[in-house]
This record gives sequence, structure tokens and C-alpha cells, in this order.
Amino acid sequence: MTSNDKPKDGSEEPRPASPRGRQASRQAPRPVEPRPRRYMVAALPQPHPAAPGAAVPALDGDTVRRLLEDDPEVRVLRRLRGAAGNPGAQAPGFPAVVVAEMTAEHVEALRRQYPQLYFERDRLLTYSDVPQPPRRRRPAPAVVAPGVESTFAFLVRDADGTPLPGASVLVTGHGWPAQALTGADGRAVVTMVGETPESITGVTVRPRSGYWSVHIDRPDLSTTRDNLIEPVRLSETFDGFPGKQIFGWGQQAMNLDRLPPTLRGAGVRIAIIDSGADVRHPDLRDRVRAGVDLVGADADGWSADAAYHGSHCAAVVSGADDGRGVVGFAVEAEVHACKIFPGGRFSDLIDALDYCVEQRIDIVNLSLASRHHSPLVAAKIEQAREAGVACVVAAGNDGGPVGFPGTLPGVLTVAAVGKVGAFPSGTAHEAEISGPVTGDGYFSPRFTCHGPEIDVCAPGVAVLSAVPPDGYAALDGTSMAVPHVVGLAALVLAHHGDFRGPYAVRDARRVDHLFHIIKSSCVPLNLGDLHRTGAGMPNALRALAPALAQITPEPIETDMLLGQLTEEMTGAGLLVSGAWESGGGPGGPGQGGQADPWAQPATTPQPGMTAQPGMAAQAAYGAGGTANGPVHGGLVTGGPRGRTTATGGGVRSADRSGASGGTGSRAKRGGTSSSRPYTAEAAGGGRTSGDAPAGPRTANGTPAGTTGPAAGEQAAMAWLTEEMRAAGLLGENPSDQAQ
Repeated sequence: MTSNDKPKDGSEEPRPASPRGRQASRQAPRPVEPRPRRYMVAALPQPHPAAPGAAVPALDGDTVRRLLEDDPEVRVLRRLRGAAGNPGAQAPGFPAVVVAEMTAEHVEALRRQYPQLYFERDRLLTYSDVPQPPRRRRPAPAVVAPGVESTFAFLVRDADGTPLPGASVLVTGHGWPAQALTGADGRAVVTMVGETPESITGVTVRPRSGYWSVHIDRPDLSTTRDNLIEPVRLSETFDGFPGKQIFGWGQQAMNLDRLPPTLRGAGVRIAIIDSGADVRHPDLRDRVRAGVDLVGADADGWSADAAYHGSHCAAVVSGADDGRGVVGFAVEAEVHACKIFPGGRFSDLIDALDYCVEQRIDIVNLSLASRHHSPLVAAKIEQAREAGVACVVAAGNDGGPVGFPGTLPGVLTVAAVGKVGAFPSGTAHEAEISGPVTGDGYFSPRFTCHGPEIDVCAPGVAVLSAVPPDGYAALDGTSMAVPHVVGLAALVLAHHGDFRGPYAVRDARRVDHLFHIIKSSCVPLNLGDLHRTGAGMPNALRALAPALAQITPEPIETDMLLGQLTEEMTGAGLLVSGAWESGGGPGGPGQGGQADPWAQPATTPQPGMTAQPGMAAQAAYGAGGTANGPVHGGLVTGGPRGRTTATGGGVRSADRSGASGGTGSRAKRGGTSSSRPYTAEAAGGGRTSGDAPAGPRTANGTPAGTTGPAAGEQAAMAWLTEEMRAAGLLGENPSDQAQ
């Protein structure tokens, strides 16, 4: 029983304190009865439409609570405070809400007696991850034939014989599925009622961390001996992991790995409304520093995560850039954990959103869904939007229509996509491949919800991230897609100039403009149904083009690099002699007639712009490529002193369009200020007093509004040189070879 479930008199049911007490409780069985339903009750605004022409007194929140507390058939649990509407905002004020338990029949009686009251079911929310791969659903028999059952024993261990405790074993057949967890010896026993070994359609094993999942269609199972399952270690795919830091395939697909490391999201506040975040994990320690526990009301309860869900999302958003494990999008953002799971309900979500408004959160990660609409939750999300809080929401995972609150117009709804080659064969991730696959290997997984409400899609299959206490796991779900978009949104809010100018004020316009930039940055994915992908996959280089345009190399050094670039391309056969003089620049006919579809003409300024030194290279960067177009799909920029590093592990990439596949390894995303060849942002990126994120700085780390010292120009040149090396246009640095 949590504090939210306490009776109104403050008493709690006694808990047995000894085995003898537990035995006594078994000897006095309690009849099983239906649970009472939980409702949210509020006074309708006046004049209310419930009883036209009826003379009924207006009720306030205190009166509603006293009325329900005095009712012997009602159990009051708690109260959600009301809030006045923002001056000039379109959203009205939010009423005080009483959360209480009662029967459906009593609710109908109260509705007739008090027509000025509003009643709404306080329904459970669900995670938006995938507990099992969706199978071809067969109608299950209403009643299983008695006397027919099969018991299967499983042994889950790795190739070295080490048992894997806590692994989930899911067995599916023609009827209902069954599930068990392995014990300390790696064994689990599953009994299937109404099934025979020949009727079993699939077995899925998911270790807690450190290993890939295993999925076997039509398994040949034994009922007389252990059925052995040997998952593959993640480190066998990603060489050196977790000792060596890697970028996830989704971060590469969105071009995070090609951003200058000075874009780190400092000053932006993010809230992850989920199951908490385990701050013991190296990738979350000192990254998630505040929060609230709405499950157990424990002051530090938000810093624990029994479900492994919130921690996974948090590390995608802001995992530590410490040279090991994974790295997040916005590594210097201020992250809050709002714990509502397990057992999260609509009322908990309203409470968490109140916290976000009070704490002036900028972006909220909502990796949750419901099959039911809630007018009260919708009103609270709109009130948060009017206060400048942007909600990014998962579409849902049952393969049907978009779930709530992803159906609301004021949120950014995210579907999931996967990529062939980002995971080994024989995994549960592979079972999600369905429908068309693009030439780059992208597909829409079976589980993702779809519909006209989808705004964008993001990586949500085999997403590698942190799980408690110090491990890593590859999970599926629109839950995993949302933090990719949240992380990018944090970078846009921190570094895009619009949010230090016309959209600096915290209001709905600010939220809408942020969503517009993200949707405008998307690269469309042709999967045959826009309702599964929306505008496409957001691209970090496009979304942050204005910030990247502030990186202006010195003209002399630019000429030298362009000269070297011309020589390298000519030597590689990409340019013929004199091609530059005849207009065959990068992306033009000199590249074999393959023009970069995103690059702007190097010699034609855009309307309202004047040509500047280095604009040719910047146009390519702002559009998603290097000066020579997109980086080769098998390469990831970075590594020590800008060296190119191959993608990790044997998971091959088929991408040749600039969105790298697989999971790539590299050194720190920027490293420490003493080791990286870039100008770092100021330390301690706290929020200033005002509405805009703190620390307005240019992309090279210099204060906004200044011309930038020579060090800033050197940082820009270091980044440009790194990108050219990554594209194979420059050779190795002799000093690197010496090292």
C-alpha cells in the first residue's frame, strides 16, 4: 500500500511482521471481491451545462472534498490542487480534483444528486515499451480443455556456462501465453494449459542486461529435460563495450554524432515522467539530480527504478559523456525524474505535470499511453503548454491507433522505426520487421501505433541504453523513440537563436515553434504509409543549422583546406582537372553527376543573406552532409583528435545517405576541456533569471554577440577538419600516427 492509497482516517491495514503472522493470514482467507473503482471528482465550472435551468449551488474544491469525506461509501485518497489560468492564455484554469474510490453505482447516484460535479475514471497508464514481440493473433478459446497441459523447463546461460538470473522467458501458443523469470541457477519452468509441444508458436527470452534477447519461432521443445537458451553478449557485437563509449544507431541516424561537441544542451530543463532513474548507474550519476516520487512519496524515491524503464529513457536523453557506456543527446541539460510507475494513473500524471510547471521544466518525456481519453489530463497538458512546457509523447505499442495523450493536438507524437543490421539475427528485434524496408534498411516495426496524429518517427528498435544498477540493455518501443526526440529538442532549445529572441518567453508559441523546427528538420522515410512515420525522422544537423552557421573558419585557412580538398578529390578521381573552374564543385557534376539534394549552391546566397567566407562548407553541414556530402555510412566521426572510428561490432550498416547504421564507437563527445580540440562551453550551465535557457553562446562556445577569439576559430577549424577526415577527404594527422 502506498501513501496515495491510505484511508482518509490515516490508518493502514496491519502487515504481518513474522512468518507466524503470515501463516495466520493464510489460515484466515479473505473472499475475493471486485475492487472499487478509482475516480477523479471536480466541480464543474459555472455556469455548467450539466442541468440546464436547474438552480444548483456552485461548489468549490474544499466543499467537494468535505462532501466526499462525509460519504460512508466513498474512500478519499488525496486531492490535486487547482490552478488559475494564465492571463491572456486560451486554456482556462484547472479545477481542484479529489481522487477517491467508490462503486460505479454510487457514482451514478452522486451524479443525479449533484449535477454540478464531474466524475472521471482515474485509469491506469501503461509503459510504451514492448514486453513481447507481437505475434499473429489467433482467437484464444474461451475455456481451455481440462486435462491438457505441457510443462517446459528452460536453462538460460551464456556460452561460458554462466547462468543468467532474472531473465524473462515468454512462451506463446494457440491460446494464452505464459511467462516466468529464471532463478539464481538460470532455470525457469513454464506450464502451458491446453497446449502441446507441437502447438507452441514461439519462445522469447529477455535477459535483464548485458545480452541480446533471443526469439525462436516454432521451437522444438522438450518436456522431459532442460531446454537450453544461450543469449549473446552485447560486448560480442560492440567491441570493447561498455568499457568503450559508443553512439547508438539511432543517434547516428539522427546525426547526433556529427554535431560539434560544444552543443550540449546546457541550461535546458527536462523532466522524464516514468519509473524513476537509478542514479547509481555511471551514466546517470550526477546527470539526474532532482525529482519527485508520486508512487511512494519517498523524498529520494525518484532515484530508484525497479522497472528499468525510466533509467533507459534518461540515459538516451542525457547519459554521461565519460568515455564509457553510452552517451546522451543533451549531456549538460538539467534532468528531473518524476516517478509515477509502477501503478501510474491519470491523477499521477496530472500531479507530475504540476511539478513540471512549478519547476519551469522546458521539455517533458512522456513514454506512456492509455487506450482511454482523459479530459482532465488533456486540460492539464494544455495548461502546461500555455506555460511553455513542451510534451513529447509516445504513440503506443499495440500496433493499433495512436494512444492517449498522443492524440492531443498540443503534443509532439512519436512513432518508432527500426533499422536492419542494428541487431543480430535471431533476436526479438528481428521479429518486429514488417512491411516495406527502405534502401537504407529502415522499417516500421509491428508494434508501433499509427494514425494521422503521428508527427515524427524516431529510432525505437534495439535501442541500447542504461538499466539498473550498472548495466545496459537493448529495448524496443515508442518509449525508446521519444527520448531521442526529447534530447534533440533540448539541443534546439539551448542553441537555436530563435529561443533567445522572438520565442524566448515561456508560452504556447514557444512550444509550437520548437515542434515546428523539429518537424521541419525531418528526413522523410518512404515506408508506404505516412501515418506510420509522420514528417519523417528528425535530423540534428538540419534542426541546428543556424547554430552551425555561426562556426566561421578563418578565410585563409578555409582557402588552404579547400585547396587540399580539391587535390584529394582529384587524386581520388572524384574531380577532373579544372572541374572547379567549370562549376564542378562538391555535390556538382564533378561528383559523377550525383548532386547533394540538401546542399545549397555554394556561390548563390539565399534571399536575405550575404556571402560569407566558409559558407560553402557551412551549407553542406547545415543540410546534413560534410563539404563532400554525407559521411560514408560505415564511418563515425570522432575518436582521439578527430580520427575516424569504424562502427562497432559486426552489425553492418547499409546506410549510405548520411544516417549511419549500426552502433558506432568513438571517444568522448567532446571529452574534457584539456583533451578535446574544441572550445568548451562555460562550466556550471545553470539557468539564469528569466525565461530563456541560460548561457546564450555560439556554436563554437564563445559568448553570443561577440566576434569570437582566435581560439573559437581554431575550434571551428578543428571540427571542419574532423568532418573532412571522416569523409575520407583528408589523410591522417601525422601526429596521430606518431601516437
